[in-house]
Amino acid sequence: MARTFKDMKIEGKAAFVLFDTGSLRSYVRNEFASEIKRKTIPFKVGLEGFSFEIDESCLLKCEIEGLEFDIEAHPIEGLGTDEHGRRIDAVIGAIGMEKWGLVPDPRTGSIDLTVLRKREFIEFLVNLKEA
Repeated sequence: MARTFKDMKIEGKAAFVLFDTGSLRSYVRNEFASEIKRKTIPFKVGLEGFSFEIDESCLLKCEIEGLEFDIEAHPIEGLGTDEHGRRIDAVIGAIGMEKWGLVPDPRTGSIDLTVLRKREFIEFLVNLKEA
C-alpha cells in the first residue's frame, strides 16, 4: 500500500502534501499558512514523534490539478519527511477531504477528484415525498 502524496498549490506556492485518512485535522507548515488566522481552543497533537501545542487555525486556498478548494488547517513548525526524504508541507486530514469529496486510494497513491470536478455537493438529504 502506498501513502497518498500529491504535489499541489497552497496559497499559490508549490507544496508536497500528504492526504492522511488517519488524521482528523489538517496541518500546514508555517511557511504555507495564510494570513487569515484565528485562535482556537488549545490542544496537543503528536506528529512524527513530536508533541505540539496547537492554538490557532488558518484558512488555506488550495489547488490540485487545476481545481481550487479551501480547507482549515493548523499551522505547525514542521511535518517531517516522506520515505524518500522529501519534506512534507501539509497534511490534509479526513475533515478537509470529506468537505470536498477528495477520496484517496492508498493502493495506487491516487486521489479521486470526481466530486471536486463536478462541484456538486449533497449537504442534507430530505425525503421530499414525506415533506
